[in-house]
Amino acid sequence: MIYRFQKEEKQEILTGHLHLGGASPGGERIDVNSAYLTRGGKPWIPVMGEFHFSRYNRDQWAEELGKMKAGGITLVSTYLFWIYHEEIEGNFDFSKDKDIRAFVSECGRAGLEVVLRIGPWAHGECRNGGFPDWLLQKTYPLRGNHPEYLSQVKRWYARIAAEVRGLFYRDGGNIVAIQLENEFGGGAEHLAALKRIALECGLDAPLFTVTGWNSAAGVEIPVDEVVPVFGGYCEAPWERHTRPLPPSPHYFFNRMRNDSAIGADLTTYTKPAGEDSWQLPYERYPFATCELGGGIQVTHHRRPIIHPMDIYAVALVKLGDGNNLPGYYMYHGGTNQIGQRTTLQESRASGYPNDYPILSYDFQAALSEYGEVRGQYRLLNLLHLFVQDFQQDFAPLGAVDALEKIERNDMVSLRYGMRTDGYKGYVFINHYQRLTKLRDVAHVVIDTGSVVFPPIDVKGEISFFLPFMMKLGTGTSSVILEYATAQPVCHMDSVYFFVEIPGISSVYRFTDGREVKADAGRDSLFWMEQTGIVTLTWEEANYLRRLDCIQEADHGSCLYLGEECDLYCCDGKLCCVQPGKHVYYRWDGKKFLPFSIGEPADEPKIAWQPVLEAPFELPYEGELQIGGERTVIWKKFTVEGEHGFISIEEDYDVAQIYADGRLVADHYYYGRPWRVPAELLAGKECYLVMSERKDDFYREF
Repeated sequence: MIYRFQKEEKQEILTGHLHLGGASPGGERIDVNSAYLTRGGKPWIPVMGEFHFSRYNRDQWAEELGKMKAGGITLVSTYLFWIYHEEIEGNFDFSKDKDIRAFVSECGRAGLEVVLRIGPWAHGECRNGGFPDWLLQKTYPLRGNHPEYLSQVKRWYARIAAEVRGLFYRDGGNIVAIQLENEFGGGAEHLAALKRIALECGLDAPLFTVTGWNSAAGVEIPVDEVVPVFGGYCEAPWERHTRPLPPSPHYFFNRMRNDSAIGADLTTYTKPAGEDSWQLPYERYPFATCELGGGIQVTHHRRPIIHPMDIYAVALVKLGDGNNLPGYYMYHGGTNQIGQRTTLQESRASGYPNDYPILSYDFQAALSEYGEVRGQYRLLNLLHLFVQDFQQDFAPLGAVDALEKIERNDMVSLRYGMRTDGYKGYVFINHYQRLTKLRDVAHVVIDTGSVVFPPIDVKGEISFFLPFMMKLGTGTSSVILEYATAQPVCHMDSVYFFVEIPGISSVYRFTDGREVKADAGRDSLFWMEQTGIVTLTWEEANYLRRLDCIQEADHGSCLYLGEECDLYCCDGKLCCVQPGKHVYYRWDGKKFLPFSIGEPADEPKIAWQPVLEAPFELPYEGELQIGGERTVIWKKFTVEGEHGFISIEEDYDVAQIYADGRLVADHYYYGRPWRVPAELLAGKECYLVMSERKDDFYREF
């Protein structure tokens, strides 16, 4: 069957209308038009990943930021939770793991830029949405333009500004954006006031953003003063019921920016009757995201299991729909701190609709609470490598819909979309719906209007995109790829790397009529004039990384292939996420050369002992009794060896681990083994405390 597209409706790109942008001391500018961001006057697609510095040990920031950069992140977004820094009124704390200046500087050393999400209200599944308890006890209304509240906000913003003074883009630093508030639906006047206060305090970056959801019409914003950013999750832990959800619309090419269901548990604003209607003017802003789910947090009443394709397919669909700033929440999980007076997680006890673990903010993210790699980390990097290398050509391409609209419950029809300028571009196909099997589609012929692809069969759980009329190489040595039935990933000089789509043969056809059917593998290089093409297998491409390591400076920026191991760079040194000795390959311009990294490492050993009676009174027993009284079981254990992880495969509702009498980890069981780093437990007297599991939550196991 032939699949065609609707007529492309080119929209005028507006420039100079937004009161945003800024220059570095060297004169480079970051600006934004109605379609995309620019840097130095050229289209720019940053890739943003959320990582909360205050939820991680600062001694490990450099290592984890190296992993993020290796995964294709270029922009780190991070919340400043007010309650973390001023739990007691008047006593600010920006020390140790709360040192935002040290974190921003560490990002700079890793070659990463920063988005500060300064609140004042943040959410982030933090107690009171990040507001200190003392602020809630004030007599004036919060999250609005009451003078006394704005005075408190100004005091908070001023302290943040003092901590990061000199680190902004205008100063030659790496803070390029600021997010004001979060999930706010109270009107544009307050957001405008927050921007004014931020600027008065010295919080000045080229980009100011706000979250754009919270109503079907989009949040009311001060038009042209901020960029609205959006999100899309594969599950909804904020839903209060325990039933399965209907098919997510984020797996369809529908150009939906605004998912008004995000955070619906906390949306309280209702526009008064009689006010003028509002519709967010999307046409004035690029499609940008800050909360594409990099995973999803487990709540006590909803415990989904996230699979890598759950995340990758949503990100790919949004890219096909026109997203020009992929941003993930969370990209890296973390661990909540415990305050001086209270725990700091969101819970029903603190007046919120959901119960979350006291400590764990793992989020089933691309990088786990303890820095382990999950499958979506590898898949997403395929997209990140692509946008980094082809952003200047890709960002201006408009999104074009399929000729036939696909309904939300349609699990049979082909899901496809296109980014194009009317001549060249990319066809996007998604054959994945979370928790639902889609029917295979045979003999798919894509007609872009300028190119007709050969028939392919779309089957299995796959999401991919294919290029057409793509220029490879530069100058007189360039060639035009009429189409390829393989997905482009990146290039190094004149060699272009593609990945073979599972179930689809890799065919490259050029405008001069030449055609190559390529075998896949790291040694698959073929040349077309002076342009080389390598087709990697899907499995190989999962471990493809572009890294800059000082120890291999003579090679500059290099491509690496780990042999089922994840490579990254930290402090100029090539590292591997997994302990032990591993094989990897480095591209030398013509082939991948083999090397090895690491030393053999022993797995940690765990020894269990029964416990007949509780050895001490539990300081956080309430977490074990959520939803009613439950039987509690104790187990004592010791861990030998500080490298690697122990895996707890018990059956429970909630589990806590105490090491030398201190709560160091907790977990809601959701059907997967609980992975805990041995270094957290080695050499300590450890107890595992578990409450009985009941059938009182949504589950997928």
